[in-house]
Amino acid sequence: MSSAPATPPSPPAVAAGPLDRVPAPALFVVSGLTLYLGAAVAVGLFETLGAPTVSWWRIVLAAVVLLAWRRPWRRAWTRRQLAWASLFGVVLAAMNIVFYVGIDHLPLGVAVAIEFCGPVAVAAVTGRGWRERGAIVVAAAGVVLLAGITLESDLERADVVIGLAAIFVAAACWAGYIVLGKRVAGAAGSGIDGLAVGMLAGAVVFAPFFGGSVTTVVPDVGLLAFLLVVAVCSSVVPYVLDQVVLRRVGTATFSVLLALLPATAVVVGAVVLGQVPSWPELVGLALISGAIAMTATAR
Repeated sequence: MSSAPATPPSPPAVAAGPLDRVPAPALFVVSGLTLYLGAAVAVGLFETLGAPTVSWWRIVLAAVVLLAWRRPWRRAWTRRQLAWASLFGVVLAAMNIVFYVGIDHLPLGVAVAIEFCGPVAVAAVTGRGWRERGAIVVAAAGVVLLAGITLESDLERADVVIGLAAIFVAAACWAGYIVLGKRVAGAAGSGIDGLAVGMLAGAVVFAPFFGGSVTTVVPDVGLLAFLLVVAVCSSVVPYVLDQVVLRRVGTATFSVLLALLPATAVVVGAVVLGQVPSWPELVGLALISGAIAMTATAR
């Protein structure tokens, strides 16, 4: 008697970790706090190494930390998965490098507001409902108010032109990061492993441009320690949390939630630096909160 053909086994379910039970907006607040702490340390290193080199070392050391933690070589990878993870990492590295060039020439608030064009574009293309599309507009208005600075009087300065060019490239890379990050995050639960592989790929691709700084950085233990703080705060923690969130929400909702980052910067500035927000900035915070509530209702 012939037996029925065996049913192929289903892929293993991804076990929910402790972070999967934390609300996505709360994860973004933690991400923003660590991100801006790392940025504050990084700006202080620009005069020593230059903004692009600091950013490259941020990627290199983040790759080392993630590879030691995740050991992704233990997972069975297909060529397609490795290709997507590598492309994701190269885009991520490019985004960080040009963003650091931008904030070296522009105020941070202005740079963040302009770079937000990338997530807004992703949300506009991938959003499905009127609430999600409307939330994009509300969040974008909130980010503009949070910037609180105009560039009209500075557009003739060469450094501002360089900064603007870098930030617009960073915005395009940010859009690519979201789309590719969603693909990597959904690859059979291998998002953080894919992040580790991607970081390594990004570090290797840009090594010919910035690898000459190894002789300066490695012998200087203090400098290396500061760069490690930048890597952990600005790359490891935020991007790991991004992978957790991207596994749970769509790219449009993720794009709107990114608006929490400049909002977090305002709160940090008020508490840590005594930079009390103006009324336009407070309105911006309210608009962003409303956008998040709209996407939560839509989901």
